[in-house]
Amino acid sequence: MTKIAFLFPGQGAQAIGMAQALCSELPEARQLFDRAAEILDYDLAEICFNGPAEKLNSTVISQPALYVSSMAALEKLKKESPDVYRNCEGAAGLSLGEYTAIAFAGGMSFEDGLKLVQRRGQAMQDAADETPSSMVSVLGLDREQTQQVCDEARVEGEVLQIANLLCAGNIAVSGARASCENVSEVAEAAGAMKTIPLAVAGAFHTPIMASAVAKLSDALAQLEIQSTRVPVYSNVDALPHTAPEEFKELLVKQVCAPVLWQDSMERMLADGFDEFYEVGVGRVLRSLMKRINRKTQCHGVLDP
Repeated sequence: MTKIAFLFPGQGAQAIGMAQALCSELPEARQLFDRAAEILDYDLAEICFNGPAEKLNSTVISQPALYVSSMAALEKLKKESPDVYRNCEGAAGLSLGEYTAIAFAGGMSFEDGLKLVQRRGQAMQDAADETPSSMVSVLGLDREQTQQVCDEARVEGEVLQIANLLCAGNIAVSGARASCENVSEVAEAAGAMKTIPLAVAGAFHTPIMASAVAKLSDALAQLEIQSTRVPVYSNVDALPHTAPEEFKELLVKQVCAPVLWQDSMERMLADGFDEFYEVGVGRVLRSLMKRINRKTQCHGVLDP
């Protein structure tokens, strides 16, 4: 018998047209977007379906968009594959996706999760506006080599560090903009296949986001989180958690800490999970799983 886990995508997976077909086919999905419009006080579906891209890609919009799209994808899974939905025994989400994972697992309501994600997106946007910064994906180097690239490319006195450990040979670094601009030349000299600047507002998962911590802490303090019915594997320590107080602590740490995605997937595999579902927009998490363990099944819900 397989052991099923759900994986939820993070920022960067958004695309114009996201969840549009789903909402036209499934009333339950459209209802979530309608509820989101009431909470957010703007038409999230209109931006998801029609853009413009600049607006959808902004941190304050893309985070709620991805959260609601993944929650809508859960409705599709619940209706079309109820046994899969019912038999899921664990969850994980990439950065923002961890909030969706906790909501799916019963840790918080759809509404509370959306309000929290909205606060998170605004806090991270504000922190990014304070310091010109960015992220760069480095392909073809291991962790040690990527750390050496950061050490060499970093402008004195600036932040530049590993932010996302996605899989072998796919690591994102974050930092001040001037330091990030040095990454491509240094990484390619070190043997990297290529580097890709990421379309994000700033240096997520670094101390540059420190000003967002207090705002997120305040938001979490006002929110009642429940124990989850299945474990959620944290980006911060790659370990399974179910306790409310642990989630609150980890979600705050996650803002400035590196995302240990490869470590999380390897821990889930070691814990016996052997069938995964990417619940949301895009194919990023399936592609990463193929790099982490090619034999493991990982299905798509919105983009099969």
